[in-house]
Amino acid sequence: MKALVAFDAAMRTGSFSLAAAALFVTPGAVGQQIQKLEEWLGVALFVRRTRQVQPTEAALAYWQRIQPALAQIVDASDKLRNSRSMAVSLSMPPGFAAQWFTRRMAGLLRRHPAIELHLNATPQVIDFEREPIDLAIRYFDGRAPDLDATLLLQDEGRAYGNPRYLASLDLRVPDDLTRATLLVTTLQPHWPAWLRACSGLPDARIDAIPRIHFDQSLTAIEAARQGQGVVMTSPHLVEAEVAAGSLVEPFAHALPLSQGYYVVHHRRLPLRPAAAAVRQWLIDEANGAGRERDDLPPEGSRHR
Repeated sequence: MKALVAFDAAMRTGSFSLAAAALFVTPGAVGQQIQKLEEWLGVALFVRRTRQVQPTEAALAYWQRIQPALAQIVDASDKLRNSRSMAVSLSMPPGFAAQWFTRRMAGLLRRHPAIELHLNATPQVIDFEREPIDLAIRYFDGRAPDLDATLLLQDEGRAYGNPRYLASLDLRVPDDLTRATLLVTTLQPHWPAWLRACSGLPDARIDAIPRIHFDQSLTAIEAARQGQGVVMTSPHLVEAEVAAGSLVEPFAHALPLSQGYYVVHHRRLPLRPAAAAVRQWLIDEANGAGRERDDLPPEGSRHR
């Protein structure tokens, strides 16, 4: 097997020296292993020239037969090793990561101190077949035939503003928003629908209200916190600001939405135990069970 590994590396790189570098041995060691293989097979595998080796026809045919088996051994070994790994790669939208997840992630490590979490905050949709991601939190309607999707948080559109800004414009009812600036996000571009449902304004007056558009919810929320307008956003993204009083909800009106935050993984790719534990923690935390368990002793004894 040692000789086969050296032979495979030499065929892949086309050089004993490059094969040696890939295997962290000397070129002489690679040459010795290939010579032993040639003796055992009774056939020359390489034609040696000055500073160059050329595989023979026999070597090319032999490598074509054994290379798939070697690749299967490597793949099986990697899968077995990774199945016991405690590293979990989790992807989610940046706004959700900053506003909801980071306030809670210490609870994950309290419950599972051995887990090594790798957080990927990106607005891009993850391709589980091409990217090394175990789990993702996706904002959508939950319909995807290739994904196992479990709803964490159903969403709705609500209006929030800085209390001083709201008071300065005397915003008491939704119709008063004609005096405000509307902060619109790509994630929730629902101001027209919200105003049609919650105010008595005609479409022409709704369209005339000044707007600023943002491609990131975080930026729009911060602008609202700074008194630059009223933002339409998810209540799940402004928990900290509402708790601190830097944002308040001036109107008791919510726009129901079909989208929500789902934890997803590929339906045909089994979850490792560590990833399954993170998935269950996310579900429990979204349901409020995680806070009830914070006082319980964590499993395991290794702390970071």
